[in-house]
Amino acid sequence: MSGLRTVASIGLTLAVLAPFGASVPHLVGGAMTAMVSTFAIREKERRPQAVTLALGLPVALLAVTLASLLQKYVVGGDLFFLLLIFAAVYSRRFGDRGTALGLIGFQMYFVSLFVGATPGALPVLYAALITGFACSAVVRFGVVRDTPEQVLRRLRDAFRARLAQLLSAQTDLLDAAPDELDSALDDVRRHTARLHESAMLVQGRLEQGTDDSAAATLVQRRVAEAEIAAERLGFLVLSARSAERADTLALHLPNAPAPAPGDRLPARDDITRTLRRDLRALQLLVDRPAAAAGHSSVAYVRNRLLGYRDEDNVPAGPPAVQDVFRGIGEAAKAVLGLRLALDGPQDESDDSAATTRSREELDAEDAAIAGAEREAEEEPRGWKRPTTRAAVQVSVGSALAIVGGEFLSSQRWYWAVLTCWVVFLNTASTGEILVKGYRRVLGTVCGVVAGAGLAGLTGNHTWTAFALVLLLIFAMFYTAPLSYVLLSFFVTAMLGMLYTLLHTYSLSVLVLRIEETALGAVCGIVAAALVLPVRTDQRTDELLATTLMRLADVSEAAVEQLSGGPAVDLLDQARDLDKALDDLRASTKPLTHPITPLRGRRQTARYLVALLETCAYHARSLAATAELVPYSRTIAADPRLKLAGRRISHNIEVLLAQVREERTEAADGTRKEMESGPSLASLLDPGETRSPRPGSVTHRVLRHLQRLDEGVMGLARPLGVTAPATERAARR
Repeated sequence: MSGLRTVASIGLTLAVLAPFGASVPHLVGGAMTAMVSTFAIREKERRPQAVTLALGLPVALLAVTLASLLQKYVVGGDLFFLLLIFAAVYSRRFGDRGTALGLIGFQMYFVSLFVGATPGALPVLYAALITGFACSAVVRFGVVRDTPEQVLRRLRDAFRARLAQLLSAQTDLLDAAPDELDSALDDVRRHTARLHESAMLVQGRLEQGTDDSAAATLVQRRVAEAEIAAERLGFLVLSARSAERADTLALHLPNAPAPAPGDRLPARDDITRTLRRDLRALQLLVDRPAAAAGHSSVAYVRNRLLGYRDEDNVPAGPPAVQDVFRGIGEAAKAVLGLRLALDGPQDESDDSAATTRSREELDAEDAAIAGAEREAEEEPRGWKRPTTRAAVQVSVGSALAIVGGEFLSSQRWYWAVLTCWVVFLNTASTGEILVKGYRRVLGTVCGVVAGAGLAGLTGNHTWTAFALVLLLIFAMFYTAPLSYVLLSFFVTAMLGMLYTLLHTYSLSVLVLRIEETALGAVCGIVAAALVLPVRTDQRTDELLATTLMRLADVSEAAVEQLSGGPAVDLLDQARDLDKALDDLRASTKPLTHPITPLRGRRQTARYLVALLETCAYHARSLAATAELVPYSRTIAADPRLKLAGRRISHNIEVLLAQVREERTEAADGTRKEMESGPSLASLLDPGETRSPRPGSVTHRVLRHLQRLDEGVMGLARPLGVTAPATERAARR
């Protein structure tokens, strides 16, 4: 949508300016203005977007004016440019509007330098700029409308599509031959991660896209339940395919080998065919539109799958295979809840007893949805504020880029400054800036080759070149979330077309572009390393501590509620955990990048993130189950669970102290250590030997607690925490 909106804005601007005989520099200026004024706006609601767009026009006119007036004053112009860069970056602290206005000011100053604006040509350039802003507004609010409700609707459809794709990948995992198992498991991992991304996008848009807060909370709950049920189903399928119960880590650790295949699911066995049929039927329920939900065949499939929630309907077979059928039943209930939340009430005439019971449970869960007030976190101040630090770093790096760029070219030195600016966008550590700078240079080199080829093909055909520019801009926006190398490639190829339009194209110009880009990346890296540096390990430690805190919050609150404590908003806490984990995953990319020379740290970082993803999955599952306790007729609180959760909380506290390099003292003055011992199930009642019935809620809760406990214990090794209690237990 961003690509379509930007291309439409540029196309409309060119269509308006061309009949008036605008020169190519003014056409380029108007087109770049339309592009900047379109992608800079980040607010989600239409009214704030309109206000920001209106404020952006005077900012753009002022930036262009000052750039043209100061171009003959080298020192004064450079000093003002540095001041503008500092202000543009510092303004990010004021939210989306401050970010947008700062970006518009910087980019329009750059546009003025690019088209070579002079004071005498300002009136015509003003007209081109105003046209670009006006066309951007027309496209945004009229042609390619994008309301929060529309965005949320598309994201909900995308979540359903991702859910169906994951179920398809799980079916392939069921059918995979032994030599294809690793590849099928990789597909399940990839689709599980994509489903999680879609769930986070939906939850991030609920507040703006839904007027009713209760309805938004309901959708949030149903999306989370569907994600958890689908992820659990994949784990159960993998366990049924394996010789023994699979480790949850296998679904989260990239390139981890699949467990050894077992013989519990013969390819031609009746139970395998039934399982395959039901997985495809579950995918059908997700794919079918709401209008078809009441169709007799769809209702029959739904009733059959929900029937697996009744132990009497689970087919006979090995316990691991029976768990898959139970998982299908729970996933079918989650899909039913998702349909009711997204599409509203549906025909109940063909409901079976199992479906009616599931509807009643969903209604009971929805009867009392309450939000909890959340404390605002204290933001860092002074030099510790990220925007202040980044503003100083970018200014210093830009000063170095200006000096070095002037030695390379007195006319196009600003390319180095632009690269220095770009490598600091959406980065928070020296390692992230290093990786981004490397990707920028790589994309630029490849883009120069493509730009040279396209320039030779277009020659002096102005409108052919403009058409290619529009195509490259769309590709630039479309690939931006996928690969920064591709983004840089399309940007550089587009600039080759613009140079062709301005009749300044030559191979030496594009080679200069590579040199300036490399210089700007180096200057950004030097500034990040020497000026108020944030080392990658420091950044990852901070985010790791935040993730552990969020994990402790979710697990403690879930256990408290499962033990009979007061109801709290657990899904919001689970979403905070997911956000913290996503930030940590992004911060470790410099450590896990293929060019990283420290292979040991790369493996440790991957293993650590995978363990935390596993812990987060079990914590989300506990939270989703605990959310049902106050409203469900079938799930009762068990006060004994509080005892089982204490060890997990204690161990997370010890891990957190290790990350923060703090000492924790017990009541007797000794240092606190990791605790281990018998399984958590045995802690509930040491005198009772009867285990919970497989498939029961108590059994599932204990399993998640046990896996969470094991995951937290597993974090001790990569974090360098000693566990003498474990060693003593092993010796005994």
